[in-house]
Amino acid sequence: MSTKKRILFIANEMSPYLEMTEFAEIVNKLAVKSNETGMEVRCIMPRFGMINERRHRLHEVVRLSGINVSIDGDDYPLVIKVASLPNARLQIYFLDNEDYFKRKTLFHDENEKWFDDNALRTVLFCKGALETVKKFGWPPDIIHCSGWMTGLIPMYIKCAYKKEPVFSNCKIIYTIGQNTYKEKMGKEFVKLATINTNIKPGDIQVYNEGSNTAMFRGGATYADAITFGAEKVDKKLADEFTKVKGKKVLPFNAESDLTDYLQLYTDLAAK
Repeated sequence: MSTKKRILFIANEMSPYLEMTEFAEIVNKLAVKSNETGMEVRCIMPRFGMINERRHRLHEVVRLSGINVSIDGDDYPLVIKVASLPNARLQIYFLDNEDYFKRKTLFHDENEKWFDDNALRTVLFCKGALETVKKFGWPPDIIHCSGWMTGLIPMYIKCAYKKEPVFSNCKIIYTIGQNTYKEKMGKEFVKLATINTNIKPGDIQVYNEGSNTAMFRGGATYADAITFGAEKVDKKLADEFTKVKGKKVLPFNAESDLTDYLQLYTDLAAK
């Protein structure tokens, strides 16, 4: 039986597939370095439409087919695809849905209008990622979430999925990055995000505003450790989370060789 510690990266961007902020490259490097230091690594991200399947050699994972994500009484099918990270023996899993992820722009249309269904797309990705891990049957020791779109995942693990054996022993790291949108999710967001009866109104209150800052705040609130993934982050978040009792916090360091992250993974996995 393998004694390797397992780390799962869940991100809405990662080089070379999608680069919206500088942290996309850092996620890539962290996955590679974690693998090189003897950890068992997997990565999950959305299969957005601008990700070229042919160039990156994505193909469907048949054994993971048949995942349906239930949100507010409706079912949404997911197709799970996989690619090997160039120059590394790592697998990147992509969550695909014909209606919600394949469009050729990310969160705004060609006229820079915010998609009305971004709230649903976010919930679909977050719940879909965790349902995919359940289907893996692969309990991670560490889950490192980055990108605002992953902001619900720490709360889901601590509340909605708290009785799931696959997540019972994992520690969660959340990276606060730079704000990339100014809009809000909309009034339906909290209803959609309340995916089961284990989530109480007080659990999800931190996300109520549906803003970029609220998504980061929620993820950081429920995480076991926090990192800062950009020099310029929301000042309120920087003030709020730079020193938090009971949580390890890594400040942003442009000169870091990422050994501080690797030490954080080791420390959390040992607890």
